[in-house]
Amino acid sequence: MKLPGMAYGDGISKGGQTRFGGLDHNLGAGDGTVWDMRNLTGDYYPLLATRRKRRLYRTLGTPYGMFSWDGLAWVDGTTFYYKGTAKGTVEASRKRFAALGAYIVILPDKKYFNTLTGEFGALESRWSGSSLTFTNGELFEEAAEANCIQARGVNWGAYFRKGDAVTISGCTKHPENNKTPVIREIDGDKMYFYEYVFKLDGSEGTTPYTETGSLKVERTVPDLLYLCENENRLWGCDGTTIYASKLGDIFNWNVYEGLATDSYAVDTGSAGTFTGCISFLGYPIFFKEDHIYKVYGSRPDNYEIMSSATLGVAKGGDRSLAIAGEMLFYLSSAGYMAYSGGIPQPVGSAFGMEKHKKAVGGSDGLKYYVSAEDAGGVKRLYVYDTQKRMWHIEDETAAMDFCRWDGTTYLLAENGKIWTVDRDEGDNEEEDFDWFAEFGDITDDDPNKKGVSKFQIRLELEDGASCQLRVRFDSVGDWIPAGEELTADVKRSYYLAIVPHRADHYRLRLEGHGGCRVYSIARERYSGSELKSRA
Repeated sequence: MKLPGMAYGDGISKGGQTRFGGLDHNLGAGDGTVWDMRNLTGDYYPLLATRRKRRLYRTLGTPYGMFSWDGLAWVDGTTFYYKGTAKGTVEASRKRFAALGAYIVILPDKKYFNTLTGEFGALESRWSGSSLTFTNGELFEEAAEANCIQARGVNWGAYFRKGDAVTISGCTKHPENNKTPVIREIDGDKMYFYEYVFKLDGSEGTTPYTETGSLKVERTVPDLLYLCENENRLWGCDGTTIYASKLGDIFNWNVYEGLATDSYAVDTGSAGTFTGCISFLGYPIFFKEDHIYKVYGSRPDNYEIMSSATLGVAKGGDRSLAIAGEMLFYLSSAGYMAYSGGIPQPVGSAFGMEKHKKAVGGSDGLKYYVSAEDAGGVKRLYVYDTQKRMWHIEDETAAMDFCRWDGTTYLLAENGKIWTVDRDEGDNEEEDFDWFAEFGDITDDDPNKKGVSKFQIRLELEDGASCQLRVRFDSVGDWIPAGEELTADVKRSYYLAIVPHRADHYRLRLEGHGGCRVYSIARERYSGSELKSRA
């Protein structure tokens, strides 16, 4: 809020501000708005204040991802960790995670970890061999015909489970047996399916026979690019198709029996490829750059895909998706958007013409954190406060993942450090950091040249902190110090003087080291003619 000024007899007036908003990187921003900043926060609004210190939780050697589900999980190199303990081996590649029940799913490896049993394994399973017998068997303790495959000496239970949909391939004598039936029972080297699911020899198709050659029996999972959990199913997509797992089953994506528990798959048929997905407001939601798809329904036979032609997630911005303040935030091709289930609304006007890419987002519940790269290739950590509707810039931290567990938000940086961004207690507190606030052009609503010579600033510095006020005229030249560097650790006002200058406009820059809260900045100025500047 800009305070009104009153001119004295000598033409000098005094004005200033006591409310400091967030970032406003627009050329037409008003007097006193913050054009650029580092390590500031809106927590103490209307004060101008430095952010809270982070705390280092752990440092990874080669980070590939982080996730939370009843505990923190991460991948360091080729090892998957849960609650700090190594649980399994994965490939050295960037990871995506989702969870269903006690299971954590890891992509693109198609691996899983059971948090209750400690089991770590693969979602897919394959058997291959040169001989497979198709025969009659049993079903529910009764004799059944044309429903069994047998591979002598093979323990099918080591590969598959009852209820798995398995794809049989390589059959040449009866190619119609290349199909994907559902296992009903397993008995040693025999697997039983529904009766007459296979074609056998003989006039009635019930005489056992053996296929030879390159044969496979396998349980497969689609090559998913993006993944989320919704209503006891895993949902995901590749470039063009939406998939859902069998109800409550992370292993089966090809069960189609006409039941409410079936898997599900649908091709949207529209142009472009999917750019992300998330569960929001009880629905799985999928994005392309120019479309949003919401899945309605409670079971496969009534699922309905509703699409809207509107700004979706930008290509490469899938990790920007995060929920804060009951809104879904993400980076679109036109900037940051807030989505509440209807038409997404832009929330990135504070950045002006600046464009971002490669965004990674997270939330503490009310704030949207996003690490993004600007046009110059510089990565910064930005924070949007959903209550105050303001953006702030923290620092050059390049985030790889965010997650929230046990009331704390964790940030995994590309350098391997895992930080807590909103915890006030604990060890390994971050060192004091540098900060600054550069204000936009100040014209004092006066088209004429004007001068400024004195400032009065009221602030509070933490122990050992310091700050300096600087001024720059007409967007050229050096930043001129106003008075001495301030170091007192009590709340008070300072009177700072500079050599008077005349200019069309001027800017203020407050910079420092360590914690600081600014309550007000006042300035003494005078108005001149429309002619001469920098006198």
